[in-house]
Amino acid sequence: MRRPGRTAIGTWSGGRFLRFGEAIDEQRLEALLRPGEGIDTVLTADAYGQGEADQALGRALAGVPRDKYSLLGAVGHDFYEGERDGPKGFPRFTDPRLRGPGEYADYLRMATERSLGRLGADRFDLLLLHNPDRIGYTSEVVWDAMAALREDGLTGQIGVAPGPANGFTLDLIDCIERFGERIDWAMIILNPFEPWPGELCLDAAARHGVSVITRVVDYGGIFWGDLRPGAELAQGDHRAFRPPGWIEAGVEKLEQVMPIAERARLTPIQLACQWNLAHPAVECVVPTLIQEAGPDACPIEAKKVELGRMPAELRLGEEDVAAIRAIGDNSGCMPLKGASPAHEGEERPDGWALSEELAAVGARWDIDPARDLVAT
Repeated sequence: MRRPGRTAIGTWSGGRFLRFGEAIDEQRLEALLRPGEGIDTVLTADAYGQGEADQALGRALAGVPRDKYSLLGAVGHDFYEGERDGPKGFPRFTDPRLRGPGEYADYLRMATERSLGRLGADRFDLLLLHNPDRIGYTSEVVWDAMAALREDGLTGQIGVAPGPANGFTLDLIDCIERFGERIDWAMIILNPFEPWPGELCLDAAARHGVSVITRVVDYGGIFWGDLRPGAELAQGDHRAFRPPGWIEAGVEKLEQVMPIAERARLTPIQLACQWNLAHPAVECVVPTLIQEAGPDACPIEAKKVELGRMPAELRLGEEDVAAIRAIGDNSGCMPLKGASPAHEGEERPDGWALSEELAAVGARWDIDPARDLVAT
């Protein structure tokens, strides 16, 4: 087993399977995903392109010695039997309309084996439960099944990847408390301009020995430096969900943190990565590599080189981390998914009411849901 490295690339980069920027062609994508240039960790999810992302990564890995890279996968969205619900994607495999607890283990094994088959691999180094619903966070049956995949050699480690939107704070902490002895990794959204709410989970992860992978480290591309005010995002770009003016506000914040970056001899994306890695439990960063539109956009290949050249030593002190956090403070800026005191109506796959049990979880970690988990 090879542990994930400090930096990684996911198959959502390059714009082909998730719309971030322009979609690069297959050859460029495969070259981008191929381990090397200082990056030895690659991450995919079986639902991306309904298996096509697995296949693309498999072609990228062809010929690369297996001991030279760490392979991370994610399963959980059932595109085999489930029907896609527009932009919401495919249902979770735990959807009661698809199956009951007695079939969870069979599904997870099937999905894992098929993903490995598309990749041309015999095992993952880390397998994540992808975007679970409430059942996925709390079910002993689910985590028994995930642990069985590890015991049977289909993966070296297991973990959980909340999402895709921000939130799931108390659900993740509860999951770590319940199953922390089995869970090796968790993946959350975290970056200098979006410290909230991901930072609220870090102490629990550290105390239970769960390592953390962080995504959206680039803050929608701002930290790559070539997303400028006035830029128009293509129709369907996933960043379009952000509020109007977010690019301009992000660039203004970037200008404020640049003196720290220059003093530390870090590029903006390296600063964002090091800021994340300076936090307890965070061991791996996965920014999205984006090919922006226009003749002045930085080639995506150069972004991979820049990420791979991030200095090994941490160059940000505690005062730097705190100063950047103050500039990027986004507390209360958006409604959160998962358990929420603001939830109304029936339970949804990505949202449900706050229970007394989860409120007690918050109290144990000094998280007041009404204060810390609502949009203000």
